[in-house]
Amino acid sequence: MTDKLSLKTPRGRTVAFPTGLFIDGKFSKSSDGTTLTSINPATGKPLGDVSAGTRADVDRAVEAARTAFDTVWGPNSTPDVRCRALNKWADLIEAHADELGELESLDNGKPVWMARDVDIMDSAGCLRYYAGLADKVEGKTIEQTEGQKLAFTRSEAIGVVGQIIPWNYPIQMFAWKVAPALAAGNTIVLKPAEQTPLSALRLAELSVEAGFPPGVINIVNGLGPIVGQAIAEHEGIDKVAFTGSTVTGKKVAVAAATSNLKRTTLELGGKSPAVVFEDADLEQAAHWVTNGILFNMGQDCAASSRLLVQKSIHDDFVARLVRNFEAHQIGDPFDDKTTQGPQVSEMQYKKILGLIQSGKEQGATVATGGDTVQFAAGHEYNGGYFVRPTIFTGCRKGMRIYDEEIFGPVLCVMAFDDEDDAVQRANDTTYGLGAGIFSENASRCMRMVHKLKAGTVWCNMYLALSNAVPFGGFRQSGYGRELGIEGLAAYVQTKAVHWNYGEKAVWPVTG
Repeated sequence: MTDKLSLKTPRGRTVAFPTGLFIDGKFSKSSDGTTLTSINPATGKPLGDVSAGTRADVDRAVEAARTAFDTVWGPNSTPDVRCRALNKWADLIEAHADELGELESLDNGKPVWMARDVDIMDSAGCLRYYAGLADKVEGKTIEQTEGQKLAFTRSEAIGVVGQIIPWNYPIQMFAWKVAPALAAGNTIVLKPAEQTPLSALRLAELSVEAGFPPGVINIVNGLGPIVGQAIAEHEGIDKVAFTGSTVTGKKVAVAAATSNLKRTTLELGGKSPAVVFEDADLEQAAHWVTNGILFNMGQDCAASSRLLVQKSIHDDFVARLVRNFEAHQIGDPFDDKTTQGPQVSEMQYKKILGLIQSGKEQGATVATGGDTVQFAAGHEYNGGYFVRPTIFTGCRKGMRIYDEEIFGPVLCVMAFDDEDDAVQRANDTTYGLGAGIFSENASRCMRMVHKLKAGTVWCNMYLALSNAVPFGGFRQSGYGRELGIEGLAAYVQTKAVHWNYGEKAVWPVTG
């Protein structure tokens, strides 16, 4: 057993959970006793310490996962068993939604209502969606044109999968990863982000109550260069799924390839364009674009961080956005009126401020924001990582704010002439995760859908997702898909079977 961390939230709730690594159904300290400190980004103060894993701990987790796969899960479990466990886990997550929402807010900084009503409810839905697919992992029969032979395929679980999740949606990305993997019959070694290590430990506790056997789910908190790299390189892991930056994703891909050539799914960075034409419903478009860049403090890989707006409506549309940005309620994550909390960490906070400064120095114009949020003297949030929502106009290719993923509440605006110009500017990036189109002309929307290089294209909306719809990127935004039927397919492999029921072999073969 390990120590428990007990946290009292601003709403008076006490949340307690073990702080160890969750391996083989039990919590234990790391092999060398090292820890990570979780920081409350609203105050800049520590919440507590959790165990930080080592390569030896990853080895233990992989061994437990392999044993579970070979004995109680994978080929030795049934879809019905997997379905019941996933549904029970979803029930427990919903039953503890208030507790989990407050824990997530303390650890990540997002408003409690956002964590509870969006992330946690969607995560329970994701588990239920894949619970419903557990008995739909199917093969097919293939007709043979010659001889007395039957051919068919089987879809089988891959085995032990390593999963590395980011800090922007800790519970939701947890669900996106584990739900399809478990439904297909795989066992898991998962590393949460070092900035947000807490909620995964509480979810691990609930997984025991849901009935998952020991070793099926293993959680190893730790640093990326240690635990993440060990997972990517491990010869006993059959697949790795990673969500995070493009730079780190490339390292994961190399490690996976040069070790045992394990399969990879990579959901990486983005610099997604929202394209607003003069025939759009401008008020609705302004609301969608605002939500697309400011939701979750701008910490979203598909955020609408590049706004391309037709020249004839540029000034009008920017004015609408400025109004929305300045009405954004920034502050206490435990106040249900708050729409923006702090950035997740001091490092991310300083990165965003550095990029804002670069935008000013490179000649972009600040339409609103461009600085930090200050509270009254002595306020507990004065040590937090709050950035004012910012709009830059006059942006151009070559500016860091326009080219680089900021991952914060910063919108870069560029004007365009016509449809062809919009397509060229939208696609002029190394990324390809998302894109938005705003126009009342259905034909124009369809033309743009065909021309934009992005894994998801939204028409007259932005950042709306569904557990039933696949999500992933083009180009340097990664490969593979999560969610939907495609998300399940990423965790199975196809075995072909040829069955002779009467054809005679002849040897030697003659002409």
